[in-house]
Amino acid sequence: MTKIFVTGAGGFIGSHLCRFLKNKGFIVIGADIKTPEYFKIGDICEQFYTADLRKIDACRQIFEKEMGIEHVYNLAADMGGIYYINEVRAPIIRNNALINLNMLEMARIYDVKRYFYSSSACIYPSFKQTEVDSPDLKETDAIPADPEDFYGWEKLFTEIACDAYKKDYNLDSRVARFHNIYGPNGTYKGGREKAPAALCRKVACTEDGRTMEIWGDGKQTRSFCYIDDCLEGFYRLMNIPAKKYVETLKKYEILGINIGSDRRITIDELADIIIRLSGKKITLQHDISKWQGVRGRNSDNTISKELLNWEPKIPLETGLEKTYKWILEQCQKTGDAK
Repeated sequence: MTKIFVTGAGGFIGSHLCRFLKNKGFIVIGADIKTPEYFKIGDICEQFYTADLRKIDACRQIFEKEMGIEHVYNLAADMGGIYYINEVRAPIIRNNALINLNMLEMARIYDVKRYFYSSSACIYPSFKQTEVDSPDLKETDAIPADPEDFYGWEKLFTEIACDAYKKDYNLDSRVARFHNIYGPNGTYKGGREKAPAALCRKVACTEDGRTMEIWGDGKQTRSFCYIDDCLEGFYRLMNIPAKKYVETLKKYEILGINIGSDRRITIDELADIIIRLSGKKITLQHDISKWQGVRGRNSDNTISKELLNWEPKIPLETGLEKTYKWILEQCQKTGDAK
C-alpha cells in the first residue's frame, strides 16, 4: 500500500486530508510543528512527527525513518486569515520558503514519485480583483504577477520552484490553488481564522438582538469551498496520469489548477446565511478601517472540470450549517456562546 507523507497535518486542511487518505487505506505519515487540535492522531495517521520543517535536518530525519514514502502532500505553511497575512510579512516569506524548499529537496533526494503543493488564490494579481463583480479568476491570469500580499508572492514563487524541480529533476509535482476552504474542526479564533469561521464564531458569541462587526463595507465578494469538496478535488489532481496533467499545463501555459467554488457571494450575504442558521436576529455593523482584502474574487473552474471531472457538490448553506454547529459547540464549551 502506498505510503503518503502529509505536512501541515496538525492544521485544518492537513488533518482532514490525513483522515481522508487513511480511510482510503493508505499508510499516512503526518508532520507539523503542532499536533492536531481537533483530531486524535491515531484516527488520522499511522505516525505523527512534531517537527520544525523549516530545518532541513528535521525533514531528513523523517524521510530516513519512513523509508519508502511515495507521495508527499505539502500543506505546511505559516498562514492565517486576512489580518494575519497582511500584518505578518517577513516571517511568512522566510518560514514558508524554508519549508517548501526543504520539502522539494527531500522529495528529490528520496525519489518521491509524486509531490503535491497547496498554493492559493492569493497568487492572482490584485489589479484583476478591483470590483465586486471582477471576472472569475482563470489559471492563466496569474502572469503578469501582482499578488495582493507577501503571502501570495511566496506561494507563486513556490509554484515556480515546483516547475523547476519538474524540469530539472523530473519530479512529478502537482499544484492546486485553493479558494477559501472552510469547514469544521479548524481554527475559529485567535486571528488566524478565515472569514467563514470568524463569522460563525461572531454569530455564536453575539446575543440575539445585538449588533455584530463586519470588516469592510460587506460588499466585497468571495467564493467558499467546503473541505470535503476540496479534498476530493485535489485527490483527483494527485491521481490523474502525469502525462495528462503535464499536457494540460502546457496547453494553457499555467503552473497550477484552481480548486474552489465558483459561487460568488458578498461577505454580508455570507454573514446573513450564518445568522439565519443561528435563528437569531443580529444587525451588521461595518468597520471600513479594518482589512477587507481585494474587492472581488471568484474561481473559474473551467480547467478543473475539464481535467478532473470535478466541481464542488456541497451547497454553501449545507457546509455553513455543519461549520456553524461545530463552532457553536466549541464556544459553548468555553462559555463564549450567547
